[in-house]
Amino acid sequence: MEKNSSTVLKKALPFSLTVLIILLDQITKSYIAGKWPIGTMITDVFNNDLLHLWHVRNKVIAFSLGAGLPDEIRPALFIILPLIVLGFLCFFYWKSVDFTGLQRWTIAGIIGGGIGNLIDRIFRPDGVVDFISVKFFGILGFERWPTFNIADSSVVICIFIWLGSLFFSPSGTEKGGV
Repeated sequence: MEKNSSTVLKKALPFSLTVLIILLDQITKSYIAGKWPIGTMITDVFNNDLLHLWHVRNKVIAFSLGAGLPDEIRPALFIILPLIVLGFLCFFYWKSVDFTGLQRWTIAGIIGGGIGNLIDRIFRPDGVVDFISVKFFGILGFERWPTFNIADSSVVICIFIWLGSLFFSPSGTEKGGV
């Protein structure tokens, strides 16, 4: 019985990151949405064009995927598909014993980011609040990286860390740890 409760705690603890990401994401989005009109550049943070805070709304998904879909289909599709993906991630997370502690934390971060944007898709009919704009110096054809938010950052950073952990985890790493 002791081992079972320890395993549940090890699996549940990373969801504190999920909750933290959702809270930070929704607090920052609410602040931006409440203080600045859509389309407003709030500030050039360092006065060097590197980082802008810019209030925009995104009705599509990453890199404008789905922009060509009819307005009637887009919201349902962008709510149902993420719900399925998040459900699968949560199910796989709880059933698997093959994840390392780091991998559990990264999956919890991905789930937090996914839920953060899903909340916007459900409760903000004018789109997901994006506000971070970074100069990208023409790399990949982008002068500025597409505007994003805390949830987007969490998903991308956690995916890269998770992928790195698949390729670069030391041998003998304990599975299922925190």
